[in-house]
Amino acid sequence: MTVFHFFNCAILTFGPHAVYYSATPLSEYDTLGTSVKAALVYLGTALVKLVCLATFLKVSENESFDPYQELLKALIGFIDVAGLYFALTQLTHRNISQNHKFQAVGLGWAFADSVLHRLAPLWVGARGLEFTWDYILQGLEANANLVFSISLAALGSLMWLRKNKPKTLIPIIYACAGIVATMPSITSYLRRGLGWHFPKVVGFELFTSLAMAFISWQLFSACQRPSA
Repeated sequence: MTVFHFFNCAILTFGPHAVYYSATPLSEYDTLGTSVKAALVYLGTALVKLVCLATFLKVSENESFDPYQELLKALIGFIDVAGLYFALTQLTHRNISQNHKFQAVGLGWAFADSVLHRLAPLWVGARGLEFTWDYILQGLEANANLVFSISLAALGSLMWLRKNKPKTLIPIIYACAGIVATMPSITSYLRRGLGWHFPKVVGFELFTSLAMAFISWQLFSACQRPSA
């Protein structure tokens, strides 16, 4: 039963990444190399973030919300944006379109995040003798993170690679990218500042990820239309 629960949670956590790759044109254009490169960039970015967090943040003795600490975390979190910029603009990619490039980068980014932050807790905890919903919720949270990562990569693609985008959409693109980039701080405030329980936070993340995906898709479609 414990192994069965572990495999269920593992499929829920990592399965959507494989499904997204195989069910979209990414598999047809063989963009796996791009995703792997993006995953490696994420690992390097995570290492830089870890050093910054250990250097500038103090260890909190309680779970209360500290605005100063959370502001520092949010600023350090923008290192992810710098990493995505490098993955989208500086890495050498196969001859793939901008549309496929940002999806491959976002997919690799999200998969590396899930492996780094959820594989070990899943392996240790989901095989326990007592059933718990926590790891199922972590799997749903990983799905929301997948959508967030692809949305942020799409917005980054519009910011850094799309030159002829409508000027009226530029503030909206940057605002949406800022919201997605600061989502960890927003969810931290919901948990520690407002006292939301984990299931409620995960529900918020799922809803927000779908909303941001829809907005990002609309912005991307609008920027692809020929200007009048």
